[in-house]
Amino acid sequence: MTEVLLATFTGFIVGLIFSFLKLPIPAPPVLSGVMGIVGVYLGHEAFQLLMKHLAS
Repeated sequence: MTEVLLATFTGFIVGLIFSFLKLPIPAPPVLSGVMGIVGVYLGHEAFQLLMKHLAS
């Protein structure tokens, strides 16, 4: 959980810096884009879990 909080805090700071420098953010600028990335991650994890289950 600490890793998730540190990643969130770091992302927040990066977002502040990019906004201050008037640069485009290095992430999808809408929630649907962010959720697409989350979906890709969850699909990857589900596949890994399925393969582990089938191998045992």
